[in-house]
Amino acid sequence: MAELILDGSKILWHQERLQEWVRGERIVPITIDMALTQACQYNCEFCYANMQRNKPHKITFEIMKNFMDDCAEVGVKAISLVSDGESTANPIYEDVIVYGKSVGLDMAIATHGNTLNEEVLRKILPALTYLRFNFSAGEPKRYSEIMGVPEEKFFETCENIKTAMRIKKELGLDVTIGMQMVLMPKYGDQIIPLAKLGKELRPDYLVIKHCSDDEDGTLGVDYNEYEKSYDLLREAESYSDEGYLVKAKWSKITSKGIRNYNRCYGTPFHLQMSGTGLIAPCGSFFNEKHKQYHIANITDPGVRLKDILQSKRYWEVMDFLASDKFDACSMCETLCLQDKTNEVLDAYKKGTHKLDAPSGEKPQHINFI
Repeated sequence: MAELILDGSKILWHQERLQEWVRGERIVPITIDMALTQACQYNCEFCYANMQRNKPHKITFEIMKNFMDDCAEVGVKAISLVSDGESTANPIYEDVIVYGKSVGLDMAIATHGNTLNEEVLRKILPALTYLRFNFSAGEPKRYSEIMGVPEEKFFETCENIKTAMRIKKELGLDVTIGMQMVLMPKYGDQIIPLAKLGKELRPDYLVIKHCSDDEDGTLGVDYNEYEKSYDLLREAESYSDEGYLVKAKWSKITSKGIRNYNRCYGTPFHLQMSGTGLIAPCGSFFNEKHKQYHIANITDPGVRLKDILQSKRYWEVMDFLASDKFDACSMCETLCLQDKTNEVLDAYKKGTHKLDAPSGEKPQHINFI
């Protein structure tokens, strides 16, 4: 199997897009991270989306069909249904995944996974590059407390993970099925129980990641406290075997929440869109208080992505984030989606890193940078 990169950026594998950027051309994103709604049936303690509410709009299948047609036309390579809402709460999500794949896009979804029954899984798994279950505790009681739902949701979702893996094997699918724990320092007691649970359920991987906080520290994440969990994380990784990988996102967990760059260059490569249809450069700026970064909304009549990506407004925002007027260390969330890509591009701008193509076999999920 090719390498599964869960802690890093795959931007260097996209040399054509990188060289366009180096030449100062107006590039289109490689990956778009988005949601189909801001709604969610869960109420997770660590939810960043709750801090990014903006004016609601309904995303219909017709809107998404136009959006994905534009993505395919201009050269977007992948769409991940993640962002600021539970996309399975919008009934169009199954058809969106299937249609996106049909026009040549790599499709992925992250979800609490509680509503993914066998019929749904048989429909969407053949069209997905990856399916990730958001699952942040290894015991029913703590799952209920952390994820804000009754304990029975724990058992139901475990069954759905097993069903997804059974269908994958039965149909011989290439889709990667994983579990993800968002680790706040106070959840350390769940690291080993979750690693053990994953070993029973047998997804392809369990990734344990940091919790992002906004520029005001609303969630109160003390990044220095992660150090108390280092030994537990190493023990959790020891549960890996030939068919089950446990991986902590060490680079961010050990970073103390500190960035080594001030400019944001990654958003034109890895754009984000809210579940309201709002296009902003990233999830840090969906909230109404960040209107200065809002670009357009795909639910507005006549608005098309291919026009947005070439618009004056779009590049005003992108150029501002890459300018000396913006400070990523103080003006946006900690350890964001574009963080690892920003590290690579910032190092190039500072003359400490080249943008040479990597050697060796391409990693999995190449278009989800």
